Amino acid sequence: MPYSDTPTRSIDVGGTAFAYRDLGPHGGVPLVMLNHWGAVLDNFDPRIVDGLARKHRVIAIDYRGIGASGGTAPVSIDAMAQDVIALVQALGLKKLDLFGFSLGGFVAQDVAIKAPDLIRRLILTGTGPAGGRGIDQVGAVSWPLILKGLLTLRDPKTYLFFTATTTGRQAAKAFLERLKERKMNRDKSPKPGAFLRQLKAIKAWGQQAPQDLARIHIPVLIANGDNDIMVPTANSHDMARRIPGAQLVIYADAGHGGIFQYHNEFVAQALRFLDDSIDPSEGVIDHPPRTALAS
Repeated sequence: MPYSDTPTRSIDVGGTAFAYRDLGPHGGVPLVMLNHWGAVLDNFDPRIVDGLARKHRVIAIDYRGIGASGGTAPVSIDAMAQDVIALVQALGLKKLDLFGFSLGGFVAQDVAIKAPDLIRRLILTGTGPAGGRGIDQVGAVSWPLILKGLLTLRDPKTYLFFTATTTGRQAAKAFLERLKERKMNRDKSPKPGAFLRQLKAIKAWGQQAPQDLARIHIPVLIANGDNDIMVPTANSHDMARRIPGAQLVIYADAGHGGIFQYHNEFVAQALRFLDDSIDPSEGVIDHPPRTALAS
């Protein structure tokens, strides 16, 4: 069943209903996916979800207070990470792979540090570390482009996630069309209050003391575009230097949504990274990281 047709489920976690979608073959280690600021289940790129679900069980979730999940959106990454840990435990998962995009990458890092025995492999995309360069300015960067989207009648992700080049604009259009593929039983849009509470959590993450990323002793794949204006690309390089053995992929002429623009290449890279039969240390990028440019 493709992601566009996958039913939305709900599970009670400590009295709060969390919405999620579950697809792909069961057996093996499942992959849990965490999405960006203000994102609901329908904001996961179906090409990426379906591509990964060809070989893995994929579980995409709504954060507390977002979309069909109940409760109030947390104002800290710490609380979001605690929610994710409680949710996967409620689902009966003892070991999982974790994928985080943007805000989801902040949460994924915190989960990996808080519950190191829970995570087998970690994928961090369009994201950065606690205290990372420019992360506390996400709101200042985003609001003018959100307004531009309203004035030009375009989805703000056109400007926030993609470059202004012809290639970037074409990629933005294709991505936004993919997000409309689900026609029935779509998720609820985020409420403005939840959107602002998540932004408060992002700003606090950008201002807090750096975490000791050397404590992450599992295979890690980091991917981003070479011109991310939301979470500056320099943060991807920083994480690759600080996480032992991390692999780094930087896509050319791409922004915050580089993995959406290069979804075919990214899915192939991610599947190889997650493959049990392949040593995840193959192709490891040592210090300083060697950047792989997609074409």
